[in-house]
Amino acid sequence: MVEIRARWSGLAADIDAATPAGRDRAVDALRAFAILGVVLGHWLVTALTAHDGGLSTTSPLAHMPWLAPVSWVFQTLSVFFLVGGHVAARGYASARAGGLSYGAWAGQRLGRLFRPVAAVLVLWAVVAGGMLIGGAEFATVRSLVDLVLSPLWFLLVFAALTAATPLVARLNPLWPLAVVAAVDVWRFGLAGPEWIGWVNVAAGWLVPFTLGAAWSRGAFARRDRALLLLGAGVLATAALIFWGGYPASMVGVPGAAVSNLNPPTLAAAAFGLAQCGLALLVREPLARAMRRPTAWAKVALVNLSAMTVFLWHQTAMMAVTALGLLVPADLPGLHTVPDSVGWIAARLLWLPVFAAALSLCWAAFRIHEQATGRPKPFRTARTAAVPRPRTDPAEEINHV
Repeated sequence: MVEIRARWSGLAADIDAATPAGRDRAVDALRAFAILGVVLGHWLVTALTAHDGGLSTTSPLAHMPWLAPVSWVFQTLSVFFLVGGHVAARGYASARAGGLSYGAWAGQRLGRLFRPVAAVLVLWAVVAGGMLIGGAEFATVRSLVDLVLSPLWFLLVFAALTAATPLVARLNPLWPLAVVAAVDVWRFGLAGPEWIGWVNVAAGWLVPFTLGAAWSRGAFARRDRALLLLGAGVLATAALIFWGGYPASMVGVPGAAVSNLNPPTLAAAAFGLAQCGLALLVREPLARAMRRPTAWAKVALVNLSAMTVFLWHQTAMMAVTALGLLVPADLPGLHTVPDSVGWIAARLLWLPVFAAALSLCWAAFRIHEQATGRPKPFRTARTAAVPRPRTDPAEEINHV
């Protein structure tokens, strides 16, 4: 144990030494927390129940609505888009200043997003085909594939907004927020068509993205603006839930008439404002915490494989669930209906198992996230080597 701690301390010191002094580590910490929030949220509110040898998807939120506050903690996509807008706007400004063309800049940034996707799609095409040939129920295969593909909508939206950075970087966040409000009024207040809600897939996530771009221009240098954002977001969210009829859950609930997330509603946008305000307020404490080499090393390593973690976390959970079917009885918290506090306690015990399965996926597929297709070591004054892409970890994670 002492030797392991010593090696980790040395590794952390090397990562810390390889990071440029001017790096804003709080940005990377926010990104890491946002990704881990999504992962833990999916593991907690997604359940695969077993019946007649097959699997179907449900959620503890459908059986225990009082768990809705859990979604407030783990639905962290707005923070991810906030950081994404900040990094994209700053990166594009640097590219222009350095004479890099838009095509080259967009190719580098989007390439890092989509390289890992191919591995997921190929593997699941083979798995799904094999399951159908082997006699698995189509409903079971569809449930599993839906869980794998569902995170990709977010990636597509994020990629589209990133590609549109030159057009939207200076857009006032109030404009997309107004679009979200108008769509909801038409959809819910005027009985408009359901399809109009999908306009908010772009407009809803454009709100935190443009807030991030404004952050890159120094719009939130003063804490009072972040405080205003947090306060206004909290009040608006509470009003929309208590008096506007919006669901309390900030994620989709199977069987619910309205989802705050698919597509995003005004309540989700208001909640995102509160999240972004809080994220901007904790920048300084996070920056101080990231001065500790061990804390920064964890954040840097998560960011180096952020897309691998995001893309494979559902596969890890499903692999554990499928292997559990080999046991004659249904395993509590894994195959049973999520309708009791006992299920919650059992699910918490499964989280380390999901994490272990995800670590295996990470070891097998992280190479697809590297810019060169092959991890390279840090080059520091010390002789230790750490898997990394072509540049220092803090620089490379900007392309996530």
